[in-house]
Amino acid sequence: MQCLMADGALITLDSDDILSAEHTIAVGREFPDVETCRRTLKDLAIALHFDLRIVKSDRSRFIAKCSKEGCPWRIHAAKCPGVQTFTVRTLNAEHTCEGVRDLHHQQASVGWVARSVEARIRDNPQYKPKEILQDIRDEHGVAVSYMQAWRGKERSMAALHGTYEEGYRFLPAYCEQIKLVNPGSFASVSASGPENCFQRLFIAYRACISGFVSACRPLLELDRAHLKGKYLGAILCAAAVDADEGLFPLAIAIVDNESDENWLWFLSELRKLLGMNTDSMPRLTILSERQSGVVEAVETHFPTAFHGFCLRYVSENFRDTFKNTKLVNIFWNAVYALTAAEFESKRTEMDEVSQDVVSWFELFPPHLWAVAYFQGVRYGHFGLGITEVLYNWALECHELPIIQMMEHIRHQISSWFDDRRELSMRWNSILVPSAERRITEAISDARCYQVLRANEVEFEIVSTERTNIVDIRTRVCSCRRWQLYGLPCAHAAAALISCGRNVHLFAEPCFTVSSYQQMYSLMIGEVPDRSLWKDEGEEVGGGGSLRIRPPKTRRPPGRPKKKVVRVENLKRPKRVVQCGRCHLLGHSQKKCTQPI
Repeated sequence: MQCLMADGALITLDSDDILSAEHTIAVGREFPDVETCRRTLKDLAIALHFDLRIVKSDRSRFIAKCSKEGCPWRIHAAKCPGVQTFTVRTLNAEHTCEGVRDLHHQQASVGWVARSVEARIRDNPQYKPKEILQDIRDEHGVAVSYMQAWRGKERSMAALHGTYEEGYRFLPAYCEQIKLVNPGSFASVSASGPENCFQRLFIAYRACISGFVSACRPLLELDRAHLKGKYLGAILCAAAVDADEGLFPLAIAIVDNESDENWLWFLSELRKLLGMNTDSMPRLTILSERQSGVVEAVETHFPTAFHGFCLRYVSENFRDTFKNTKLVNIFWNAVYALTAAEFESKRTEMDEVSQDVVSWFELFPPHLWAVAYFQGVRYGHFGLGITEVLYNWALECHELPIIQMMEHIRHQISSWFDDRRELSMRWNSILVPSAERRITEAISDARCYQVLRANEVEFEIVSTERTNIVDIRTRVCSCRRWQLYGLPCAHAAAALISCGRNVHLFAEPCFTVSSYQQMYSLMIGEVPDRSLWKDEGEEVGGGGSLRIRPPKTRRPPGRPKKKVVRVENLKRPKRVVQCGRCHLLGHSQKKCTQPI
């Protein structure tokens, strides 16, 4: 059978498809209800490209015919006595009309679009309306409008995941389920105003808390990403970095907006979960973009912490302010200068290029970001790795209700735990692979040095350009690399080898494989399907004493403006290698070919 389209193209329907489609409707065929009967006939009309007109549809009968005058196709279904099912009583399956002659079909409603794409949306929530209308045209030979595709997707998403409003309503029950399947976890939700509009959600899993407290470096990143779904808001996150440079989310919050008050609340919740799980609070190093709200919150709840700038944020500001390649290169030399004298030398060079550098340094004091002055221990980690992850979460989940969004995040964190736990079981070394590589490089570079032993723990490491002092008891080297990175530098390696010590054993404990395995030892429990939640939980979430409504920060109508985020801007800044012999950038002392 061939149908002529409006653009002059012929669409050929396979005879087997026509037979199978017609054979689904036959006299005696039963349907569970009239709605199923109606949907099946609509699917048949679209598949065979004819227009269906419903003559009668009520609780006891369903009659439809072909809309073309003179075409004999007609069906009559009626309700069976004593049961809910409908049975086809009569059917004239013959078509004498030419069918629908263009791509538009009256039966291709929003509901039909929603049913057609439901399976694909289940697998890919990012399925776009443009892709939907193109796939429907290719597969069914039917043209639907962009608005039909968009509304069909909305209806399908609601059928699969529930509505946005239901997501907020069931948040109290969801928090109870998290604490039930993950004992020791923190999960709370709060509302504001007389209407109980959503304000804040805080979640920290026991596995993450235990891993950070027992085996992770005392280094935290703070960042946020704005949500662009039906209801606006922001996602706040505190994350650590494991010994093998993997991101380790500690706590996540969804708030109605990014504000100083919400940052203060988030840090207070973070302080509670750390304070309740540690005998003595470790002195943290915190990295962020140092917004005013974050600075105040850190000073209030973590007054002893070292709070520094994200180096990516500082470097981009410097680059955009001066737009001078020579100045930017000198700036990077200053960033990684290990001593104050080296830093001030580079700062003087910058002053000679531009006097405006002086005022810029007042806005970004070096003690908050420069290696030579910052007192916190960053272990060579200078940027915010969580930024790209948050951006991806906000992008992937912006069309999901809040509970499904948190489930997406939980699933990703859980998969990280499982993958890294399994991977670490195959390691046979003392230290994690990235630390092993650094130690191997340090041992290789140590062969270039002369070692003079002052006493049992102090050594002088002599090279052609300078002498460094190493104390293996306090794990200090005058070059400062041992203190900054937590791993023995080449000078320390030379001292340790000279006295017969194993260099690997002098790395910080967090770099050992055993600590890494302990970090990921616990599992994150899976929240059961909502249908399995206890009745009392459903009452709390569905209509009990705390019935949470969506926030009032709803997305305005119209297409939102897109802000292009360059992926390279989200990556951590590359470490600049500086030679210990000639002090030039771009190569190590081992590979130096410069004459001295």
